[in-house]
Amino acid sequence: MNKKLIALAVAGATFAPAVMAQSANPVTLYGRAWEMVNSVKAEGGATSVSRRTTVVNESSLIGIRGTEDVGGGLKAFFQLEMGFTPEENVTSVSALNPVPAATPLSINNSPVSGRNSGVGLQGGFGSVIIGRWDSPFKLSAIFVDPYEQNTIGNQLAVINTSDFNRREVNMVQYWSPNINGFSLRAMYGADEGKTATTNPNSVSASIDYAAGPFRINYANEKHKDTRGAAVTAGVTEKGQNLAATFVFGPFKIGALTQKIRSTDRTDKKAYQASLTYTVGMHQFMATVGRLKDGGLTTAGVIQPESKLSTVGYNYNFSKRTTFMARYASLKNNVAANVGLNASGLPGIVVDADPKGMGVGLRHTF
Repeated sequence: MNKKLIALAVAGATFAPAVMAQSANPVTLYGRAWEMVNSVKAEGGATSVSRRTTVVNESSLIGIRGTEDVGGGLKAFFQLEMGFTPEENVTSVSALNPVPAATPLSINNSPVSGRNSGVGLQGGFGSVIIGRWDSPFKLSAIFVDPYEQNTIGNQLAVINTSDFNRREVNMVQYWSPNINGFSLRAMYGADEGKTATTNPNSVSASIDYAAGPFRINYANEKHKDTRGAAVTAGVTEKGQNLAATFVFGPFKIGALTQKIRSTDRTDKKAYQASLTYTVGMHQFMATVGRLKDGGLTTAGVIQPESKLSTVGYNYNFSKRTTFMARYASLKNNVAANVGLNASGLPGIVVDADPKGMGVGLRHTF
């Protein structure tokens, strides 16, 4: 018996340092549950969509992340983040973005890493991460949207169309340190889908300046052999964003202008302006947006145009729990069929005007 006790004690002494090392660099569990209940419809056009109630998941997620000090001023870090839908039992995952003409060597389409996920190194030079992550161009627009690109009426109805709102797969990103308010992000999306006739890849970069109540960001992104989400030989798409916010007292104003240029298409132009007023636990928000052009360059073709207007309200029970209410209206011309993002409406026909309201809850942990 004594020999067994001694053996157990020796084993405990052997494994204790490993346990201590892990506890010194903890892994963090985090996430959010976010649901909205909407009442929406689309009138006009050849076919209207009758009013209906939709329950929409607003980017609910769960993730784990951690860091380790590896010496020499370096830290290793990782993040694995996945989305989930509280209202449904969805077992499939989104298709690759863009859709490759040939199956790439690694599709990086695991539900465990379906959202921002990767591994990297961080030091005085900044950070380098490999995996799947929001592009710098996508992030350059989000900070202007008081709805954070979620809930009915968010900016994605008119901003970052043509597949410029990417969580890029198979990518490498560099994030610079903050130097006197300036920071830089740059990304390369690998050409794993390359064939004899196409070489789809993407590059994206942004420069950001933030000081006190003011923030401004410029971003540029290019897609080769791609139109929208589809690989298309000979097509190049380029996007530019210029966005800014300013806070004075309880008010925050935001503005964004965007241009997307695509082969054989007119330049697509988008704009958004936002205003947020915060008092105590209450937040009142309003936005307007416009999307125009982007159609064929053929003479006589009517160019699409869409106009978005919204109002919103948040009641913050705490830093982690928020009640939300939204109203949004979007008007399309005879060449446009843009829908309200996150409304739950099916696809609409040209000249139809979707509108609706929603209420919901978000809880983060």
